[in-house]
Amino acid sequence: MMTPPSSPPSDHDSIASRVTVSTRLAEDERGYESSLRPLSLDEYVGQETIKANLRVYIEAARRRGEVLDHVIFYGPPGLGKTTLAHIIAKELGVQIKATSGPALEHAGDLAAILSNLGPRDVFFIDEIHRLHPAIEEVLYPAMEDFQLDIIIGQGPSARTIKLDLPPFTLVGATTRAGLLTSPLRERFGVISRLEYYKPEELERIILRSARLLKVPIEPAGAAEIARRARGTPRIANRLLRRVRDFAEVKGEGVITPEAAHAALGMMEIDAQGFDVMDRKLLSAIIDKFGGGPVGVDTLASAIGEERETIEDVYEPFLLQGGYLDRTPRGRLATPLAYQHLNRPLPSQSDQKPLW
Repeated sequence: MMTPPSSPPSDHDSIASRVTVSTRLAEDERGYESSLRPLSLDEYVGQETIKANLRVYIEAARRRGEVLDHVIFYGPPGLGKTTLAHIIAKELGVQIKATSGPALEHAGDLAAILSNLGPRDVFFIDEIHRLHPAIEEVLYPAMEDFQLDIIIGQGPSARTIKLDLPPFTLVGATTRAGLLTSPLRERFGVISRLEYYKPEELERIILRSARLLKVPIEPAGAAEIARRARGTPRIANRLLRRVRDFAEVKGEGVITPEAAHAALGMMEIDAQGFDVMDRKLLSAIIDKFGGGPVGVDTLASAIGEERETIEDVYEPFLLQGGYLDRTPRGRLATPLAYQHLNRPLPSQSDQKPLW
């Protein structure tokens, strides 16, 4: 339930623009990243199962003349959740309005955006797990019945009316699916998890990006970058731009495997894609806490990083690669971490008691 915005209807556009502008500005600031986004499922590399399913869902919605069911993507950052949301709108031939969970501070903000959507438009909410509970309550009837519950008046004379909305598709993205409330999660008809990319998939992405950026690159140079991109397209494109800078200033302008190796070495990114903070995190667990287990808050204080950054940015890659273990008692460095950092494995007598 909610009270209507006190501003006249003409202000709805300005409210919607204010709430969605953060996403557009973020894209403009990234510049290259938004220009490198694929515009169709055919151009999108990787996530084959998700793409195949989306093709079916989109075609079925077209044939029936119905709105596409609500979709949520979850997984580590940089894997293409926002890109898929834009592709869905492009494939459906509709407009997309985008915002983020923290940007929706008031129910009136949400009402302004929803009331300005066209039939079958896509409404994209990034970081949807950070929606305020009051906003979620307004979103439920909008998702299920395409209606907004509005309270008019105050006190004993107050009455409730329902405002009809055009049918729309909500696309949500989150890096922390566990923080979604059950009522919200259950209202999505399509739930997809994005996985880390294989090196050969990242190599294709890098070659495509290099072509769009007009960067001379050898396939072996692209493969060298792909191996160190942590399975993430966003990181692959970022490394491509930085290696290009080194190749232009210190090389012949062409990204060869030798140029890529030298450039990535200067950026302190090793053969497994570890950067300085990855090594700092694992070194802290091994050197300061005897290999663990250690609580994430203690670990965050030891390396001077935010807990959320550790959990959302660094841990997924380290856990996926088997370098870190997450136990009920805290984080634990695995034998692979000792091997990667060239540290001797602790003897049995050095192990911490489990009680």
